[in-house]
Amino acid sequence: MGWLWRGRSGTTTPQVTLIDREGCHLCEEAAAVIARVVERTGAVWDRVDVDSSPELLHKYADLVPVVLVDGREVAHWRVTDEALTSAINRRSRRRR
Repeated sequence: MGWLWRGRSGTTTPQVTLIDREGCHLCEEAAAVIARVVERTGAVWDRVDVDSSPELLHKYADLVPVVLVDGREVAHWRVTDEALTSAINRRSRRRR
């Protein structure tokens, strides 16, 4: 799964990944939520187009947008500030 950032050993910064698709209005809504939450929590994030990889397309084609925290799916279709913040906080506690 080379398309997905897995995190470096020992890193303490959560990585949020948005798997999205061009022209997807729900993807834009998810991106806005992610931008707000990472600004508040100090996490980092990136976007990956689901159509860029046969593996992603097979796994997530009907679920975009999909939100991952350190490679773990935490939401699809819709994400809220509260749900994403909670997922990032759980991840941070596990990594300590």
